[in-house]
Amino acid sequence: MARRQGTTRVPVALPQMETAPELWLRNIRLSGFAFTVLGLIVLAVVVLAPSLRILVEQQQQIAELRAAVEEKKNSVDDLKDDVTRWDDPAYIESQARDRLNYVFPRDYTYLIIDDGAVVSADDGAPISAEIQETQVDWTRSLISSLFTAGLTDATADELASPTFGDK
Repeated sequence: MARRQGTTRVPVALPQMETAPELWLRNIRLSGFAFTVLGLIVLAVVVLAPSLRILVEQQQQIAELRAAVEEKKNSVDDLKDDVTRWDDPAYIESQARDRLNYVFPRDYTYLIIDDGAVVSADDGAPISAEIQETQVDWTRSLISSLFTAGLTDATADELASPTFGDK
């Protein structure tokens, strides 16, 4: 066996270890078919995105309308309950007594005028129990108000009384 002459040993640098993503990216091979499929996917997303947005908006509107219908059904049920209450003579009697102050013949009603509460005007002054004479002729004021309301072109805000306009 012949011995090799003049060979020297040269240190060789080993390649650095690549990370998994680098290896994955290095192994990707894209062909024309892959680019075509990728282009079709992008085109489908661009074309379908507005339609999907409209679909989501319509689903939200449908949900809101269903909630409104459910609320109206509950309102109708409440009104039906009110109608059935008015079929009861005892309920009609109690409503007539409470709202209209009706009584049966030979019944006594009591109207409590002074229940101990101190009544005062809006400005805090106590209300007088004595009858007072007004300083204004109310008949002339009434007739003047009727003619003013019937013959003027002013708006309701312009005609409002300064003391009672805000109430």
